[in-house]
Amino acid sequence: MIKPTPNPPETDPVSPYQFPDSRTLNEAAERALDHYLTPQQRIMGSHTKHDPMFLANPAYNSESLLANASESLDSASEMLSNFAAILEPGHRKTALGIAQVVMVAGLAVNQALDHVEVKI
Repeated sequence: MIKPTPNPPETDPVSPYQFPDSRTLNEAAERALDHYLTPQQRIMGSHTKHDPMFLANPAYNSESLLANASESLDSASEMLSNFAAILEPGHRKTALGIAQVVMVAGLAVNQALDHVEVKI
């Protein structure tokens, strides 16, 4: 049987370079994969400087930072306790357990705050 149209040319169905921007996208994808799949490069010899997303102000002293952390942990504990009050008993125990962990962390921060020597 003869077909009325010729066979299409054979192409690589997985080629990353089918469109003008494909090469750029492929290179970006390769960089992303290398970043996540080969962390030893970053550990062993990367000299690039990465700025942290969040950072405590280095101008503040340890006492101020610990006081702020203590207040944040106390607030988190209070919010968890309030939230646990409206949950079903099974989930309430989990929320209260998390609140207890936060409370213990707050106690540790308060203990550290008691030992901070204020520099004048």
